[in-house]
Amino acid sequence: MIVKVAVLLLCCATGLLRGEQVRYDNYRVYEVAIADQTQLEALQHLERFPNGYLFWESPVQTNMKLNIVVPPHKYAEFDELSQQLALAHRLRVPNLQQLIDEESPRRSRRAFGWEDYQTLEDIYDWIDEKVAEFPGIVSVETIGQSYEDRDMKVVKISYKQGNPGIFLESNIHAREWITSATVTWLMNEFFTSTAPEVRELAENYDWYILPVVNPDGLNYTKTTNRMWRKNRYPHNVLCYGVDMNRNFPGHWMEGGASSIPCTDTYGGPEAGSEIETQNIMNYFVSIKERVNAYLSFHSYGQYILFPYGHQNAEYSENYYDMMEMGEAAAVAIYNRFGTPYEFGTTADVLYIASGSSPDWAHGTQGTPVAATFEFRDNGYHGFILPPEQIIPNAMEVLDGLVAFFRKGKELGYFNA
Repeated sequence: MIVKVAVLLLCCATGLLRGEQVRYDNYRVYEVAIADQTQLEALQHLERFPNGYLFWESPVQTNMKLNIVVPPHKYAEFDELSQQLALAHRLRVPNLQQLIDEESPRRSRRAFGWEDYQTLEDIYDWIDEKVAEFPGIVSVETIGQSYEDRDMKVVKISYKQGNPGIFLESNIHAREWITSATVTWLMNEFFTSTAPEVRELAENYDWYILPVVNPDGLNYTKTTNRMWRKNRYPHNVLCYGVDMNRNFPGHWMEGGASSIPCTDTYGGPEAGSEIETQNIMNYFVSIKERVNAYLSFHSYGQYILFPYGHQNAEYSENYYDMMEMGEAAAVAIYNRFGTPYEFGTTADVLYIASGSSPDWAHGTQGTPVAATFEFRDNGYHGFILPPEQIIPNAMEVLDGLVAFFRKGKELGYFNA
């Protein structure tokens, strides 16, 4: 009996048992502000040994804000901890499960669209339909399989030869559903929009798009745990997954990443350890001579971030050029619906984070322009952006991309 109980506990810890979905009834989300080193160290300890808490951002430095999910049985403990540390905090979400339920209402199955978030299978089926519909423009290539043997597919959109290339990846973090939803909407605009500025963007660049970097993780958020972030490789008998946006070579594990497998920002046992990371790197290296920009889509926070993110990060030689591009994009995004975006290096305007894919592409592969777009919102819904915001988010992002690449072209980066 003892052995059976031990096995059961192990299976639960590693996610091998797939029963009902994890629920977050009456889990609260608090925004906390880290003011000093004592608070930082206490929260870092809590992240390493969470015992029910869930961090939406990793505590990596003072003078940052982050969101912590507090389960019902930890209310009193969290209040006491906040008092002892003099930790400034405010309640953002009183019931996390309510947000999740509102995000994915029970509806009859409908055609692919952007009123709901789609599954991996839906996305791949839609891509195959577009390849059949636009055979001279769209092609799809499987660049490898994930740990759980799901395909990683890259879509190439090319209207003519000789275009400068843009590589775009999304959903490297499993719970960031808005990223792949936005990518498919953008692709559809590239196929169907008649707006001159969209046609310019679609037809005068070759797009290499990886809509779901983390297929295992995305599937897991759909079937088991909406808040899952990492991939699904069992590096530790009790904890699955690596944060692949902390797993890329080039300043790997130089701040803002964890060496502890159970944390959400675990950077892996070594740089480039994950099969999904390796698939991206191998494919990107094979096309990098044709690529002028590397874009990575994330949520949330409303940022446009440039290299670098590691501790004591230096500035790129073309830092000021990318800042001009970021400013142009932020202005265009704001002009659509009034959504404010900040722009700057990851380390300057967000937090320390090493081992990201754009930093790798820019710093080790020489890609001239690299940027991370962190989408809506600024904290209330966080990763659980309501589906009615998919299209508005995508519309303003498209505006931002038009301005971003227009400014980049003025600066001489995207001439064929």
